[in-house]
Amino acid sequence: MSNASTSSWSERLKSPLTWHLVGFTILLALAIVLGVRLGLDWAAMNSRSSSVLAGKQVQLKALELETAPLHGIDARVEETREQIQHFERKRIPPNYSSIDERIDELEVASGVRLSRVQYTQRPPGAGLTEISIDTNISGEYTSIMRFVNSVERDPIFFVIRTMSFTGQQGGLVGLRMQLSTWLRPSDAAASGLPTAPEGEEKDQPAAPAAAEKEGE
Repeated sequence: MSNASTSSWSERLKSPLTWHLVGFTILLALAIVLGVRLGLDWAAMNSRSSSVLAGKQVQLKALELETAPLHGIDARVEETREQIQHFERKRIPPNYSSIDERIDELEVASGVRLSRVQYTQRPPGAGLTEISIDTNISGEYTSIMRFVNSVERDPIFFVIRTMSFTGQQGGLVGLRMQLSTWLRPSDAAASGLPTAPEGEEKDQPAAPAAAEKEGE
């Protein structure tokens, strides 16, 4: 019985069909292993691709948010330029004489008295040149306040820099006021006003060479 079994196995091992079945089984196992590995690699690749795509979408959204303020910037720049030009046409005086005449008109209209009115021009700026005005004001309190309000609301662009109390006599109050307006650089150069030394503090008295107009 044992010899018969051994002989049967020997015959099977020698049979080509047996080796074909063994080879087919090995190939099938390899195919299954390769298929599983391919499936895992494909899943990992899809996962990485999704992560990369998500990262790119986040970067794109961030760039959109960063560049959003720049949308339409050309139109805004042009609008700002037009506003500046409109402001200069309406509120920047054409020459020094118009500033002096307007100060005289505000003095008369408010009922105050100005003395030692001094004008100097600052070093030219990028677009406009500052004109500094240093003067003493005397009058009743209500008249001085009327003058101050008129200066602040005047069509000519005035900026009050400082006001300091200088004294009081009877019903009259004395103030020293320093204010500024601006001219276009070419108009300032043609005004003949002296230029204040660069770095000079605005709250210091004007230089002795400054254009001065004594009050009556």
